[in-house]
Amino acid sequence: MKQLFFSILLLCGALALKAEDGHQLWLRPHPAAPVTVVTAAKSSPLLATAKQELQRGWQGAAGATVRLTIKKDKALRNDGFRLGATSVEAATEAGLLYGAFELLRRQQTGEPLAAGVSNPSYELRVLNHWDNLDGSIERGYAGQSIFWRKDSAFAVNAQDKARWQAYARADASVGINGAVLNNVNSSPQMLSAPYLARTKAIADELRPYGVKVFLAVKFSSPALLGGLKTSDPLDPAVISWWKNKTKEVYALIPDFGGFLVKASSEGQPGPQDFGRTHADGANLLADAVRPYGGLVMWRAFVYSPTDKDRAKQAYNEFVPLDGKFRDNVIIQVKNGPIDFQPREPFSPLFGALKKTAVMPEFQITQEYLGHATDLVFLAPMWAETLGSDTYQAGPGSTVARCTDGSVYPQQHSAMAGVANVGLATNWTGQDFGQANWYAFGRLAWNNTIKSSQIAEEWLRLTFAGSATGPAGQPAPSAADWNTRFLAPVQQLMLASREAAVNYSMPLGLHHIMSATHDHYGPGPWWAPPQMRPDWTPPYYHQAALNGVGFDRTTAGSNAVSQYHEPLAAQFNNPATCPDEYLLWFHHLPWDFKMKSGRTLWDELALHYDLGVHQVRQFQQTWDAARPYVDAERFAAVQDKLRAQSGNAVLWKDACLLYFQQFSHLPIPATVEPPMHTLDGVIANDAQRPRR
Repeated sequence: MKQLFFSILLLCGALALKAEDGHQLWLRPHPAAPVTVVTAAKSSPLLATAKQELQRGWQGAAGATVRLTIKKDKALRNDGFRLGATSVEAATEAGLLYGAFELLRRQQTGEPLAAGVSNPSYELRVLNHWDNLDGSIERGYAGQSIFWRKDSAFAVNAQDKARWQAYARADASVGINGAVLNNVNSSPQMLSAPYLARTKAIADELRPYGVKVFLAVKFSSPALLGGLKTSDPLDPAVISWWKNKTKEVYALIPDFGGFLVKASSEGQPGPQDFGRTHADGANLLADAVRPYGGLVMWRAFVYSPTDKDRAKQAYNEFVPLDGKFRDNVIIQVKNGPIDFQPREPFSPLFGALKKTAVMPEFQITQEYLGHATDLVFLAPMWAETLGSDTYQAGPGSTVARCTDGSVYPQQHSAMAGVANVGLATNWTGQDFGQANWYAFGRLAWNNTIKSSQIAEEWLRLTFAGSATGPAGQPAPSAADWNTRFLAPVQQLMLASREAAVNYSMPLGLHHIMSATHDHYGPGPWWAPPQMRPDWTPPYYHQAALNGVGFDRTTAGSNAVSQYHEPLAAQFNNPATCPDEYLLWFHHLPWDFKMKSGRTLWDELALHYDLGVHQVRQFQQTWDAARPYVDAERFAAVQDKLRAQSGNAVLWKDACLLYFQQFSHLPIPATVEPPMHTLDGVIANDAQRPRR
């Protein structure tokens, strides 16, 4: 039955679709059968949206009646829902909308309707947009901001509203219910009247899709915007200023979600500037938003240039404060202890904070993974973190369970993703970058869903029926499409993150990218004079004649002690430390004997070479997919893969030639010889304009 239904869908898609530009994301239109939608509750914007979505996308029996019912049920938590073939039950209107999208997704992918309830893993599933008020985006690779612009900054036109609605619809379709509209490196002007008025306009368009608006705020706003002499969180005038400003925000946006704060980090002001703690600063804002039901997301991304091991500082600062935060404060913790690297061990803060709500923060935008050029599907990376066992409350205390309320009681739960959305026609710059936006929503809703399922869903929704072969040619059968497109491209996606690790930072290497080009491409040599050491790659790789890697063992920085046993002992011993974290925790000689029997140097070289060959295989896989993809998106992805292949070779050559200066060992004969010289790579890196 699934095969027959999907064959019909492929045919409909082939008849209905022409060349595509990716703007429709995974919500591409299909001919819909007539359906009647009945709701017992009074009409509202959310219910109207749910009804509209069912009517515009219904793939079930023609003339069917679908019932949307609000029902109080102990089995339904937060925005959870229960599906029937022609019914959705939920405790909230948002739950009905998410159930409607789930019903349509299952129809469009041919997935059978499973009995039971679907509850979200996290109460808040939020995108963090690092968008600046001038329209630029920090770590944005898909054009300018969809929310802000430099010219006519406060005018709101029909195009703005249509774009915000399309954005909110995409969010809602995967269960995302929150959006932080501006950069964590916030401007104090964000809280000024003109920008709050535009925020209200955005919130009005997002509301019918259940997406709440949040704002990132600068901690020193009372002084910079309010004209106070201080921003000390314990000063009565400062407390009063924040209460009044918060009241002003909620008067404009009654369902405003709350504040996100980056404080006492990378030069951003914070409570430590006044001799106060993170808890003092977070609680100030938590008290201000509490009367309105608001939340405060307080980032744990803190480090100072004087610390001998940057990876330790967040744990050292926040663990002593456990239990001192208000219950409407959530500590936002990056997945790893450094900074969204291609692979990191999970942050030791997960599970260590037992009396404080903690939320994982992932990076959807590919700052360290090839920007919007390289095809890297991030679901396996995030699932790796969420599935990691912290052992903090015994075996099975995974990061997912330590953050979703399963292990420790917490008033609120959340998961954040740094967005990759911009004004590019396809929203994300790289067509496959859309899969990471989709994957974030699916994992935030269900933190144990398999990456393979996410990839299959996205491919079916995004590419089925998009082939534009010669006129008169029949659409591919479902079996042919599944075998020749879905299976190989799904496998490409699932292998892509590991390939990126192989060709860039294998065996636990980290932060060795070029800062000259905003973290795109290799730069293990990069260390300009007067640059703070922890912003340079040599700080992290520690390459020398006696070996490579950062010693975080008990004999080194002792970062291993921040992990619960048995992990601390496992990571501390190079014989038991997983290879993927080896150089994260250990500085080892070049001839160190690996578990494979090879030397560290040979193993490193083979990983780099493997990554190159993996990307070349991706090119072959995609080339073979030409008959099953519309010409426009096929060519766009093909061009990106061609660039990625060159990028992978550059990483391999640059890193092996650089590290060879210290190892003085030959590159293994089985490894493809470098096509670049180290001097040439370094010279080109210095001369190229910033990306």
